[in-house]
Amino acid sequence: MMYNSNYFWGMDLIWWFVWIFFMFIIFGMYSPVHRSRLGQDSALDLLQRRFASGEMTKEDYSERKQILENDLKKK
Repeated sequence: MMYNSNYFWGMDLIWWFVWIFFMFIIFGMYSPVHRSRLGQDSALDLLQRRFASGEMTKEDYSERKQILENDLKKK
């Protein structure tokens, strides 16, 4: 039998490395997307955007910003 000779052992080892390499490439390219890449902004970013667009007054912005900063310090 051909499989009993030492000739095919080296080829089997090479094929294992080839398959592992391909699996690494396939699963490495399709990794899950992190939340930061999804475009989810923090509450402070949303607050700044609303203030910049004129949806709230300076007093509202300052009050809400202070609340958000206090919440972040508690965590």
